[in-house]
Amino acid sequence: MKFWLMKTEPDVYSIDDLKRDNTVQWEGIRNYQARNFMMNDMALGDKVLFYHSNTTPPGVVGLAEVCKLAYPDYFAWDVDSKYFDPKSTKENPRWFMVDIAYKGHLKSPVSLDAIKKEPSLIDMLVIRRGMRLSIQPVTQFEYNKIIKMGAK
Repeated sequence: MKFWLMKTEPDVYSIDDLKRDNTVQWEGIRNYQARNFMMNDMALGDKVLFYHSNTTPPGVVGLAEVCKLAYPDYFAWDVDSKYFDPKSTKENPRWFMVDIAYKGHLKSPVSLDAIKKEPSLIDMLVIRRGMRLSIQPVTQFEYNKIIKMGAK
């Protein structure tokens, strides 16, 4: 089992939206490294820290789980979609997505500032300057520590 941090802007899709929907397609990823994480590294049951970005304060707000393995992101084929990519075809898809399922809200969100101040989380990718990936691996220790911090 692996552990991930997945970012979303809450005004686009929030943890409350995921709770309402129970599962969601994680579509629209247009970064090759993030795509490769989904295609090559994610497995059913992998644990997800659900992170709200571009908000005040940004941070981990809930938990999810990978419930469907990577499959072509068909929004890339829809000319009316903001995720349309003319170079992606059904025969040779360029972009992929996974489905994630809601597992719960943290009792207290764990802000980016709180993560930065926690010495044991100093190696988390989310706190690295310039790290903008919307999907990032985290260690089991980091995952468990965030859950513990969010239980307070």
